[in-house]
Amino acid sequence: MTSNRVGDAILSTGLLNHLLEQYPTATATVACGPSAVSLFRPCNRIDEIIALKKMRFAGHWLRLWVRSVGTFWNIVVDLRASALSWSLPHARHFIFKSTDEPVHRVVSLGKTLGLSEPPAPLVWLSEDHASRAQDLVPDGSVLALGPTANWGGKQWPAVSFLELAQKLTQPGAVLADARVAVFGAEGERDMVGPLLAGLPPERTIDLVGRTDLPLAAACIRRCRLYVGNDSGLMHLAAAAGAPTLGLFGPSPEQYYRPWGRHTGFVRTPESFEQIVNAKDYDYRSQKSRMTSLAVGPVASAAEELLSHVELPA
Repeated sequence: MTSNRVGDAILSTGLLNHLLEQYPTATATVACGPSAVSLFRPCNRIDEIIALKKMRFAGHWLRLWVRSVGTFWNIVVDLRASALSWSLPHARHFIFKSTDEPVHRVVSLGKTLGLSEPPAPLVWLSEDHASRAQDLVPDGSVLALGPTANWGGKQWPAVSFLELAQKLTQPGAVLADARVAVFGAEGERDMVGPLLAGLPPERTIDLVGRTDLPLAAACIRRCRLYVGNDSGLMHLAAAAGAPTLGLFGPSPEQYYRPWGRHTGFVRTPESFEQIVNAKDYDYRSQKSRMTSLAVGPVASAAEELLSHVELPA
């Protein structure tokens, strides 16, 4: 049982993969949020994916119990710390315990199984995903941008993404003349409007609403660099192995920075604590809390990250 949120579900993939490698004849059932279902479909060791769509009076938990209680489970892994998992017939039971310890979520997830080595997130892909990605993202230098997030407070302004793209792809820059691929869900198109409107059409790859999670990962993997807000897409890019730069403001980077070898982050001049403890802070507001993050530091961080990434032969 993993998270409703795409980002947390992606971070849990390494844990699932560890179990599948440890038990090579085993198969799995995954319960996750509806938006994360496509993430698990390409894994041929998963028998069933149960979408936990929230219902009134916690009806989604009752529905999951009805679908699960008739099976004896060798292992139950509950990353939701729910009461339901205790009631399922099982041989072994592992439950995620949240902690205030300032360690990355991947490390915390690994501790659920007592692992000393954090289980790196990954993305399962099919040959079809790779083929379709090649059609959508042509060979050559491509800058991938993820300008959306599930909450307005975490969104760096679209015009800042535009200025960043222009700076990184201008003549003489680290990604000179690169194409720019823009990612997001179809319902997020309004958020990215100023970015798409300002990019040169001949160098723009508009993938907003055109991919599911595995296809987006396959497309991002073909890009030289991904820059995006703290979001599920950011974690997807890192899990896909792309050089990934995450942008942080009203979320704690020590828990949720992108995980991987070629990853980095930049945060606002204000710390997470300074933002959420400000007098005008309102978690219900969609107002961006990222406006103080200037383009210059992001561009510098992107250049620094790319300087440590070897180009493919």
